[in-house]
Amino acid sequence: MLSTGIDHNDRELLSLLQTGFPLTREPYVDLGLKLAITAERVIDHIRNLKAKKIVRLISPVLEARKLGYQSTLVAMKITGNRIERAEQFLTSHEGVSHGYEREHDFNIWITLSLPHKADLQSELQILSSHSGAEAIITLPALKVFKLRTNFGLDEDSPAEADITAGSTLPQMADLSTTDRLIINALQHDLPLTADPFAPLAKGLDMSIDTLLQHCHSLSQRGIIRRYGASINHYNAGYRANALTCWIVPPGQVNSLGHKVASFRQVSHCYERKPAPPWRYNLFAMIHSPSKTGCRQIADKISADSGLSGHAVLFSTKEFKKTRITYRV
Repeated sequence: MLSTGIDHNDRELLSLLQTGFPLTREPYVDLGLKLAITAERVIDHIRNLKAKKIVRLISPVLEARKLGYQSTLVAMKITGNRIERAEQFLTSHEGVSHGYEREHDFNIWITLSLPHKADLQSELQILSSHSGAEAIITLPALKVFKLRTNFGLDEDSPAEADITAGSTLPQMADLSTTDRLIINALQHDLPLTADPFAPLAKGLDMSIDTLLQHCHSLSQRGIIRRYGASINHYNAGYRANALTCWIVPPGQVNSLGHKVASFRQVSHCYERKPAPPWRYNLFAMIHSPSKTGCRQIADKISADSGLSGHAVLFSTKEFKKTRITYRV
């Protein structure tokens, strides 16, 4: 059971904010109808969740590759007094969305997004030089099995259904001028007002209905992966999280990836291209109220699949987590 000082109603709202946020003229009214409370109460609850630093913001999660960006996981080995300097540099880097210290020789892990035409190897050299890394590796995704979880519900809630069978990475989308204007304008925290999309529509010189129709089109095309809240998983009660990795024979990646993704406690699951000395190719982020819970899930996955020797890298510090602002 999660312990956060918030009640069941807040947890139901957290769930909807992540997985069922309505792209409508009055989204807080529609959320209130699902919860049998007024829009004003919904807004008050969200303000409270923000004050508790559980909800970070409400905005779109965009598919970087469809916008003409490349994205990869980067691991660094940084020691001693270089760590603080490295984290300051990485926090200021506009292409870094996530940054963690983890329990491993490769102790700094970031997610890096760059425009498609940018030279990744040159950028890695810059990162290495400015951070003082003794070693740096990049682990690009090959397939995605899962990209999110629901931090509003209890840990033992049923598994989610938003799991792919191992989809290949998307290609850049054909974006219209209107698409680009809306994408550039949409990437901000949604106001807690009765008609939150009205100022955005006015700024774009279009009706709210037209704006929302375009937003639904962007969602249907997979350019907006989802619209909703970014949650601080630690403050939501998931006090431990571990990047867990397996070495999986190529012929078993799809079946095992689907199995790993079926756990509610798994938020992300990818097949990634190994890079020496990192030989692991299946990656999952596991969240639980405790380290013991994370280990139990990782051990169960390994036991059920007949694999051994998995790596469990617990996060010891989150020094950056944000949604990248893409300019298209």
